Amino acid sequence: MEQQDLLDLKGQVAMVTGAGQGAGRGIALMFAAHGAGGVVVNDFVAERADAVAEEIRAAGGRAIGVQADVGDLESVRAAVARATAELGPVTILVNNAGMAGPNAQMQMAPPFWETDPADWDRYFRTNSQGVMNCCHATLPAMVAAKRGRIVTIVSDSGRVGEARLSVYAAAKAAAAGFVRSLAKETGRHGITCNAISLSTLEPLMPPEQLAEFLATDRTKNQLSQYVIRRFGKADDVAAMALFLCSDAASWITGQTYPVNGGYSFAI
Repeated sequence: MEQQDLLDLKGQVAMVTGAGQGAGRGIALMFAAHGAGGVVVNDFVAERADAVAEEIRAAGGRAIGVQADVGDLESVRAAVARATAELGPVTILVNNAGMAGPNAQMQMAPPFWETDPADWDRYFRTNSQGVMNCCHATLPAMVAAKRGRIVTIVSDSGRVGEARLSVYAAAKAAAAGFVRSLAKETGRHGITCNAISLSTLEPLMPPEQLAEFLATDRTKNQLSQYVIRRFGKADDVAAMALFLCSDAASWITGQTYPVNGGYSFAI
């Protein structure tokens, strides 16, 4: 008896934001390997997006690299229009672009009362407004098709709180709240909306440098806070994203799933 593969994406076109590296790249490659009819690899840096798209094409998949700043609605609309013209309607969206905006590195901020209000916007622009922009641009096609999957990458800092990351945490919490509300609006159209809450992922470093980083006392102390004594990897995130975008998760919506090595628990 032939079994159905519930994780096969059955030719749907998926758009993954911030997919030029890290978890986003892992998600894009995972989708291509599990039956996506096309993968739209978005990144703020065109060269990164094109490189990942070429990886997918070299393995026999269909993909295009699309440069866009998710915080700019017109840029997102143009990216979705191009994707639709070249690959077909986008019915899977993964909102992975985040951190503090294009080309910015996450770092511990000073206490909130010492932060500059002028600096707050860049966190909300990408992590909250960017999610809303991408959903706004892709949802009409999903509603028309009466099928769709939206997965948004959030953070444990927004789910349980994190000192000295208060603005970032607020932006991620806003995205998670938006996901829950959107799930209630879109469910009747066959669309599910869920979030994946991450803790620290393994930094992008050459192997030798990464080995040195992991061997430091500071890193070992940080890892002691995880039940599973390692940082997350791109494939850890990609596996959950694939599940939530597949038929295996067709009756799951409005949820936030921690993928965090046991850094924090959820009921």
